[in-house]
Amino acid sequence: MPPINAADVPWAESTDGPETWKRKRLGDAAGGERLGCSLYELPPGERSWPYHYHAANEEALYVLAGEGRLRLAGESHLLRPDDYVALPAGESGAHRVINDGDAPLRYLAVSTMREPDVTVYPDSEKFGVYVGAPPGGRRARTLEGYYPIDANTDYWDGEE
Repeated sequence: MPPINAADVPWAESTDGPETWKRKRLGDAAGGERLGCSLYELPPGERSWPYHYHAANEEALYVLAGEGRLRLAGESHLLRPDDYVALPAGESGAHRVINDGDAPLRYLAVSTMREPDVTVYPDSEKFGVYVGAPPGGRRARTLEGYYPIDANTDYWDGEE
């Protein structure tokens, strides 16, 4: 695939949930299949996706401009230009980006694009399931949903 330029990729704005950010799906625009990359712009006072981690996908962040905070595995870390953060799959990679600065926070988010995947949201005690396309993917999913962590049923419930 030939190179793409971020200036040629349209911004998409968040439309679900209370948080506001802009995103350019660079990996998708370049034809990436197993490695995703998005350029995010987070306005001052905003936060990214809810605090979460992935069971199957590793992520990484690279800060381009602005300053903010990263909630990582329950601790708070300063983010500034040229910071790189590895977010392994599993609880040690739980994260959320917060722009508590005065300027937009721009960063690249890179992710493996494995599916199926499960995301865990420790603050709200729920998990999400993604089958058919990974989180961040554009293909239609054959199964997707969010469930309370404490929801449990017997293996044989509803079976004959």
